[in-house]
Amino acid sequence: MKAFYPLILAAALAASPQADAKVGDLLPRPQQVSVSTSAPFALGRPVRLDDATANAYLQRVLTAAGCTLADDAAARVTVRLVSTIPGAFNHAVALFPDEAYTLSVTADAIVIEALTPTGVTRAAQTLQQLAEGYDGTPAIEALTMTDWPAFKVRGFMHDVGRSFITIDELKKEIDLLARFKVNVFHWHMTEKLAWRFEVKAYPQLTAAANMTRYAGQYYTQQQCRDLVAYAAERGVMVVPEIDMPGHSDAFKQAMGFDMQSDQGVAALKVILDEVVEVFGASPYIHIGGDEVRITYPNFLKTMAAYVRGKGKKVLMWNRLVAGPPTAELCDMTQMWATAGRVVEGLPNIDCRYNYTNHFDVYADLVGIYRSNIYYTPRGTANVAGSISAAWNDTKTQTQTDIIRQNNFYANVLATAERTWTGGGKQYIETGGTVLPNAGEEYEEFADFERRFLFHKAHALADEPIAYVRQTNVRWRITMPFPNAGNADLQLPPETATDDVLPTAYEYGGQTYTSRLATGAGIYLHHIWHPTIPSFFDAPAANQTAYAWTYVWSPKAQDAAAQVEFYTYSRSGNERAPQAGRWDRRGSRLWLNGEEIMPPTWQRPDASIPQDHSTLGLTNENLTAREPVAIRLKEGWNKVFIKLPHVNNGGTGRDKWQFTFVITDVTGRDALDGLIYSPSKSKDSTTDEVVE
Repeated sequence: MKAFYPLILAAALAASPQADAKVGDLLPRPQQVSVSTSAPFALGRPVRLDDATANAYLQRVLTAAGCTLADDAAARVTVRLVSTIPGAFNHAVALFPDEAYTLSVTADAIVIEALTPTGVTRAAQTLQQLAEGYDGTPAIEALTMTDWPAFKVRGFMHDVGRSFITIDELKKEIDLLARFKVNVFHWHMTEKLAWRFEVKAYPQLTAAANMTRYAGQYYTQQQCRDLVAYAAERGVMVVPEIDMPGHSDAFKQAMGFDMQSDQGVAALKVILDEVVEVFGASPYIHIGGDEVRITYPNFLKTMAAYVRGKGKKVLMWNRLVAGPPTAELCDMTQMWATAGRVVEGLPNIDCRYNYTNHFDVYADLVGIYRSNIYYTPRGTANVAGSISAAWNDTKTQTQTDIIRQNNFYANVLATAERTWTGGGKQYIETGGTVLPNAGEEYEEFADFERRFLFHKAHALADEPIAYVRQTNVRWRITMPFPNAGNADLQLPPETATDDVLPTAYEYGGQTYTSRLATGAGIYLHHIWHPTIPSFFDAPAANQTAYAWTYVWSPKAQDAAAQVEFYTYSRSGNERAPQAGRWDRRGSRLWLNGEEIMPPTWQRPDASIPQDHSTLGLTNENLTAREPVAIRLKEGWNKVFIKLPHVNNGGTGRDKWQFTFVITDVTGRDALDGLIYSPSKSKDSTTDEVVE
């Protein structure tokens, strides 16, 4: 049904300019919708609510929109539970309810029909988006809608064991993300650096002396109960993870013995008694299981059986050291890394390339959005959905940096849309992170970007979001020239004086062509190349590529630019850039022939160890520093970038990449009125050739 939505919407917007494209801003996109030219449903007035489910979320949406609930009101909101919704898709995942709903809006009536109370909540979340962020008299467009998720699991994860996040911040995130039909919060509560879940039987687990980072910071059992209830009211399932037997250094420090021992197994059963009681409303308990060899006989089988004996289902990582888990061990698996393949006969959550702690702000978002969920356009018995996982292994200066540096909201919402709407032409292992210059996938991503930026300016206006529009940013990038290991070697594009740089160059008896690229961030060599394709098919060391574009500005003006040549993962051991250099390879940037110098690094050339308690990331990533101040002249401005790929340069990973986009002086939004064109053309179609 995906193709049906844009056609209906386009006709509706053309016929109904008073609607301000409200339906067109919905995120995720609904499955089927038809907008009417009839009068909208006015908000800010008394309404009668007839709802046998007593949905608290719906009541909040109405009151937040200025409606008062009154039995004698002429306007009415009616909720009905029905046995079937014709045309809606559903795939069974144990203890995940059917979320399909229909929505009908006329001038004085809103009617919601749903198969379950959760479906009523999803309809209320749609109404919440339709009611917010508009000038004039608030109203909801007249429409009919039938909507359902393509996948049951649409979630996000925080590793609070390593990098603590306050309960208030977690509640805020759940509240905001629920608006977009995110329905799972995976709470990774224990790690080698700290144990964050209060255990009454063993208070030493949360003692400050037994924590390496954010000592003494943990969640009380009452806070956990409150969060579960808070999330449930918003249609979000909390999945707590007590990781065993790996990542358990904090446990061993506190208890004096290993999990894989008679004492350890006995203690874990006591802990699980408390976990199950506190998370009584959570149907799944995650027991980890990964990245450690099992030495205690039947350890995972024993712990899984104990959790099941308490009436809970077991979630476990895949991959395990010994191989994939089985139905004997768990009821659902969570795939990570290339080796985490689907286990037949179990629902599998796809997190294989959704570890956002490795991601840049721009290119990786394209990769998430373009990709389907593990090779399938909608849920199956084996594919349950996806979770966006922010493993903040490396310390950042504040918890806000965890959100900002992991491009948290953009990444989670790209995943949320893909898992709700379904589709995606290919899996990321084929599609990579490069945005096509034109065509259906380009248009689809551009539409997601527009809608995301709308919500960035409204419901997410107070959140730390670095992402700005990138679908209008066009480049030419040369084939890589050999540089014999000399990052400073000047090659033909660097010495060319043409008013518009040539698209091909002769060097050493060979022709070096160039290709168009679109986006603010481009991977020439992705962190997971060749598994994840990059701009170059076979990027190699001892090469230099060049990228350029011309930016037309309607006037001379002050502006800023987001600039980056190496995105520091929020995990893994790294080394900071040297003073006076953008990165450890020798990348350089010029605007109108004047070199733009890097910022003053807070800790130049410093080691950035992954699990250190105090040392960590400072201003290495563009998300953690002020944008670069620039001055644009009226007319065309030349942006020219040199990109050597000599070696890793002492960094932890081989990321050959660049990020450049011009913003307003605050860095919050893209600068309006600019045209990016490597051919100096104001006709946007000139640089849209698919090459």
